[in-house]
Amino acid sequence: MSPIARKSPATTTSPAWLSDQACPAPHGCERFTYQKSIGSDTKERLLWALLMTNDVERLAIPILIFSDGACSGNPGPGGWAAVIAFADGEICELGGFAPETTNNRMEMLATIKAIEYIRERAGRVAFYTDSTYVIRGITQWIWGWRRNGWRSAEGKDVLNKDLWEILAAAVNDRKGDDKIEWHYSRGHSGTPGNERCDQIAVEFSQGRKPRLYCGPLLQYSVAIYDLPEDSSLPEMRPKQEKKVAYSYLSFLGGKVYRHRDWGSCERRVKGQSGAKFKKAMEPADEAKILKEWGLTENSKIHE
Repeated sequence: MSPIARKSPATTTSPAWLSDQACPAPHGCERFTYQKSIGSDTKERLLWALLMTNDVERLAIPILIFSDGACSGNPGPGGWAAVIAFADGEICELGGFAPETTNNRMEMLATIKAIEYIRERAGRVAFYTDSTYVIRGITQWIWGWRRNGWRSAEGKDVLNKDLWEILAAAVNDRKGDDKIEWHYSRGHSGTPGNERCDQIAVEFSQGRKPRLYCGPLLQYSVAIYDLPEDSSLPEMRPKQEKKVAYSYLSFLGGKVYRHRDWGSCERRVKGQSGAKFKKAMEPADEAKILKEWGLTENSKIHE
C-alpha cells in the first residue's frame, strides 16, 4: 500500500438523505478545464514543488479544505459546498442541494461531505470554514451535550443532533497524523477558497447546478492557497439578557388599559377595529405612548 493511501475506517451509518450525489462523474465532480488565470506562475512553482516531493514528504503537506453552506430563507432551500486541495496537486470541488433546511445544517453537511470524501487519504487536514457554529460545536460544545444527554446548558434539545453524531464519528476517525486542524475563515472577506464555496452553495440553494471542477491545481482558476492571515476564532459575544417589558398599553373605545403581559393585551385588541397597543419598557415610556396616541400624560390608565 502506498504511503499516501489510508486504511478504510469502520463505516458509519448515514441516513439516506446524506448519500446524495451532487455530480454524475466519479467522486461527485465534473471534469473540465479552466484557462490559466493571472498568477498561474505561482501555481506552477507550487505544483512543481508538490510533484518533486516523494510520498513520505508529501504527507507533511496538509490536505486543504474550504467549506460553506447557504440557505434561501433559513429555513428554506439550501446548498452546501467544499473545495479540497490534495498534497499531490489535485483539486476537487463538491456541492449539493437540500429542498428544506437551515443554514447551520448546510454548514454541517458541507463539513461532513468533505471529510467523508478524504476518508481514504492519509495526512493531516487544514479545514477552513466561516461557521463558528461548526468549529465550536465539534471542538467545544459536543462534550457537554453528550454528558447532558444531548441537551443544551439551557436544558433544551440540541439542534441537529443527527448531523453532530455523524460529524463527530467522521472527525474521530482522523487521529494522530491524520487529525483535523480547524481554522476560521471570515465570510465575504475576499478569501478565494471561501468565496468559491459561497458561490457554489448559493447557486445550489437557488436551484441552479454550477459546474464543479476536479483536476490539477495548475488549471484551477481559484487561488486556493491564498489563506487568511488570522484564522483564530472570534471571541463569543456574551448573551444579552432578554429585557422584560414594564407593561403593555392598549387603547380601545376611548379607554387606555395597562397589561402586565402580552397575552392579556392581545385578548383585548385582537380583531378590534381601531385598537392601538404598544409595549413600554419602563414607566417613562407610558407617557410617551399616550402622547403618540394624542392623549395627555395625565390620561387615566385602567388596570
